[in-house]
Amino acid sequence: MSEPRTRRAAFLDRDGTLITDVHFLADPDGVVMMPNADAAVRALNDAGVLAIVVTNQSGIARGLITEEQYQATAQRLLDVFATKGARIDGMYHCPHFPEVTGPCECRKPGTLLFRRAAAEHGIDFMRSAYIGDRLRDVQPAQALGGRGFLIPVASTPPTERDIAAREFSVVDTLGEAVRVFLAS
Repeated sequence: MSEPRTRRAAFLDRDGTLITDVHFLADPDGVVMMPNADAAVRALNDAGVLAIVVTNQSGIARGLITEEQYQATAQRLLDVFATKGARIDGMYHCPHFPEVTGPCECRKPGTLLFRRAAAEHGIDFMRSAYIGDRLRDVQPAQALGGRGFLIPVASTPPTERDIAAREFSVVDTLGEAVRVFLAS
């Protein structure tokens, strides 16, 4: 029997949200934390909110990085945050790319990874947040419930910003997203 789904979570995108987006990160030494991301994750930890990373990693399907390289960068991310006193409670990734592997349910905005995390951690979607720099990072809020926060960066298409402004919350930083979420 699975545990009741009562826990709050912040579903966090990886590249461009927690760490600098360098496109197809294969080298663990390339893991560079976004400014103040550690403080935002610590705030979630302190509030008893799970910090769950959900990331699309199409470079695996494209042959640009291996699963082992992804795992090494994922471990480095966990280590970097831990040295700053911030805990990531779970990491989920989609290795697919539709043009190579065909469609899947785990590639954001698909909800399979979110549903898997909820089952494994007892997460209540309605009490959770979806935070990232692309519209696909926050769209699962519409399908699953909860609140989406877009953090636009230079690579965020203007059309995605416009849609997010109408349908989600648009904030300047991860810290701001966490503050607003925790206050709600």
